[in-house]
Amino acid sequence: MTEALSAEIDVLPEVRETLKRPQLLIIGDHEVAAHSGETFDTLNPSTGSLLARVAHADRDDVDDAVRIARAALEGSWRMVTASERGRLLNKLADLIDAQAGELAQLESLDNGTPVGVTRNGLLPGVAAHFRYFAGWADKIDGTTIDTGMPGMSVQLQREPVGVVAAIVPWNFPLTMATWKIAPALAAGCTVILKPAEQTPLTALALGRLALEAGIPPGVLQVLPGLGETAGAALVEHPGVDKIAFTGSVEVGQAISRVAVGTMKRVSLELGGKSPSIIMADADINLAIASAASGIFFNSGQVCSAGSRLLVQSSVFDDVINGIVGAAEQIRVGSAFDPATTMGPLISSEQVDRVSGYVELGRGDGGRVLTGGTATNPNGFYYQPTVVVDAPATSRIVREEIFGPVVVAQPFESIESLADKANDSPFGLAAAIFTRDARNSHHLSRILKAGSVWVNCYGYVHPAVPFGGFKMSGAGRDGGRESLDQYLETKAIWTNYAW
Repeated sequence: MTEALSAEIDVLPEVRETLKRPQLLIIGDHEVAAHSGETFDTLNPSTGSLLARVAHADRDDVDDAVRIARAALEGSWRMVTASERGRLLNKLADLIDAQAGELAQLESLDNGTPVGVTRNGLLPGVAAHFRYFAGWADKIDGTTIDTGMPGMSVQLQREPVGVVAAIVPWNFPLTMATWKIAPALAAGCTVILKPAEQTPLTALALGRLALEAGIPPGVLQVLPGLGETAGAALVEHPGVDKIAFTGSVEVGQAISRVAVGTMKRVSLELGGKSPSIIMADADINLAIASAASGIFFNSGQVCSAGSRLLVQSSVFDDVINGIVGAAEQIRVGSAFDPATTMGPLISSEQVDRVSGYVELGRGDGGRVLTGGTATNPNGFYYQPTVVVDAPATSRIVREEIFGPVVVAQPFESIESLADKANDSPFGLAAAIFTRDARNSHHLSRILKAGSVWVNCYGYVHPAVPFGGFKMSGAGRDGGRESLDQYLETKAIWTNYAW
């Protein structure tokens, strides 16, 4: 039994059994140890103790997985009809629903999200994503173009891009994996999934479920490992046709630089420093509740978190008092404590990162109105934090923290607002709270952000594309736009006049 599962933690027997088994790579239809025999530890962030030891993939394992993925792409998976691909994705969604309780507990043990949020908020979206893209599988069609050239026909054909390496983060491990895998499989690609080393358990569970659903061996393989080993080997491998990555700007930039050497297709969903804009005419109670949720959900470890709060001066004090009050009502604790409303951060390193930014903000003149401290030495916890008076040039205002820290700034007029909101290297998301439809329409059109929420925050749906402008990435997850990223277009010219 792993150290992290004391008798007090109420988990399903299936979860305890899963954690007793070796956590191995999934290559083809086998669970195998890494060629090197190396493993790494994954910790329970609620306790800081060992959760599991996991096989650590390296270049030899990547070579095996790419070879098998290529064989499946050109063999067994190619022979599966489009409608059958859709049926298999629906079957996988059914299995996810059937094992949602187990998957939710594994996810919460691995990343610290309160288990009720994982089970009731995230797992339904995972199954829904597979079902949505199952519906697309047999609707990938081509067109015929009339060139006006006598005796000449041009047909456009859509084909899978090939072998995809999906490299996903630790904040929503199963959700982020699904956002890559579902459209890729619907398009007819094969996928090698590299989960974050902090959160490999549900990725491995998903790989096992894919085989149980009848998806052919080699179509979805799972290679846990470190970014600098398994991740780098996938990015550099000439047999990988596309990289689908969610993570930091720095890693996304490094992937782009390397991928150009083999002209891999690359889609990137990167960081954010998203503004929540509250106008004086807004429903203040709605705005406070939504803005608080927008930054404190999942302990602020959300790429689209509303980490900048821009409030019209006449209501600034009322809004800030409300946000502080909401922060102080949050119960920080273990993912498995029913009273918990905000879980731990992912790691001690993340606690240090968040603490460092708050201290930088203090050094620049920012005032911490609540929070600003790490808590509970037995886990990776940080209090929800509200900062005011930090100058616009401060790093706490401009850089992504990825923690439960919101920086609030006042503004006077709507004329100055867009420049203030857009004054960021990021452009992932934004929210506007106002009763004036003219202002919401005007701002929605000039904000440089991939998602704009009006009088709400953080909604996502499988049919709606999600991604960012500027340094927040390139490409989209969700919707037809996501499917297109896993397809190539071929033009076939036929001369009938010979």
